Amino acid sequence: MNQSENPYRAPQGTDLTDSANRMRIIEQLDVAESWKKRFRLIEKAGGEKLPRIKELSFGERMSVGFNVWTMLFGVIYLLIKGMWKLALSYVAAAVLLSLAVSALEASGWKTGNALFFGLAAGFAAITNRHYYKKMVLGRSDWL
Repeated sequence: MNQSENPYRAPQGTDLTDSANRMRIIEQLDVAESWKKRFRLIEKAGGEKLPRIKELSFGERMSVGFNVWTMLFGVIYLLIKGMWKLALSYVAAAVLLSLAVSALEASGWKTGNALFFGLAAGFAAITNRHYYKKMVLGRSDWL
C-alpha cells in the first residue's frame, strides 16, 4: 500500500505546524476516545517533543508518558498498533541487551532481570508519542 492509500495518514495539504489543524485531525481519527484524550494531552503539552509537559497534572503526565500495555505485552502490542519499526527496534535492543547481560554474567556479575524491566519501561515511555506521530502527523519513526 502506498502512502496515498493509507487511511491513517494526515490529509494532504494540511498544515501540521498549526495546533488547531492537528486538533481537527485528532477529532476525525478512527481511534478509541482514550487515544484521542491522550493525543489532546500531547497537544496541550506542546506536541511530539512535549516542551510544556510540566503544565499537565501528574495523572495527565502519566497518561501521556507511560503505556502499561507496552510494558506488559511489548512487541505484540506495538505490532497490533501498526508500529512495526518501533517493534523491530525493541527486538534489536532486547537482543543487544541479552548479549551484554550474557557477557556480564559469564564474567561473574549477577544482573538478574532488572535490565530487561528497564528496557520494557523505556519503550512503554515512548509508545504514546510514537502512536501520536503515526496517527496525527503521519510519520513512523524507528526510535
